[in-house]
Amino acid sequence: MSSASIKAVGRPGGPAIGLIVLVLSVSPSVRLSAQGLLSQFSYDNLKPSALQLDVGPLGGNNIRGALTGGMRLDYGLIAPHVRVLLGVSYFKADFGSAARQRFVDRLRSIVHDPDSNYTINLGAITWSDVTGDLDLQYLLPQGHAVTVYMGIGLGAHFRHGSGAAINGTFVQDALNEITAGLNGTLGAEFGAKRWRFTLDGRGVLSSGLSTVSLRSGVMYRWAGK
Repeated sequence: MSSASIKAVGRPGGPAIGLIVLVLSVSPSVRLSAQGLLSQFSYDNLKPSALQLDVGPLGGNNIRGALTGGMRLDYGLIAPHVRVLLGVSYFKADFGSAARQRFVDRLRSIVHDPDSNYTINLGAITWSDVTGDLDLQYLLPQGHAVTVYMGIGLGAHFRHGSGAAINGTFVQDALNEITAGLNGTLGAEFGAKRWRFTLDGRGVLSSGLSTVSLRSGVMYRWAGK
């Protein structure tokens, strides 16, 4: 075989061999980086370290504005600057006029009345929500007495609808539900000792009802935490 033939046969293998060499050289460093990141997560520091109470205004896509209140337990750090929070919150709000009108329109679509001289009055409808949350928050200390944080988490929502005209009907059944939600938080703590003031915004995406709230509260942190 001539030298020209040898070059022609060897040329396609060059890029492939180079790619294999590159993968083999990079792969160990990628694995080490992933292992280093995972090694930072530990359950050793997970224990109750602070209790927070908060309250503030809340708005949503199917409700009128209301107040919401909650309690959160800081359960310690699962990784450097990453803390775990367990929380429960509650609100009860009036159903929005647009959402109530959608119910009326659906009822009209199933009523057969040739004269169309009927009226539907649902009256006031309220929707309450008890939520249990699990949040991971990344801490960004801004000095000795201020800590900014941002986080993401999951929530379980237990909702109940009520109203004089809907109690015991399929309308109430439609409003009574258990669903999951995705949470996002951005806030700050002020104070360097056991008692601290908190201010945060929280957004929740969930089926049927998404909300935004701005809450302020107080936190008591155990000694040495």
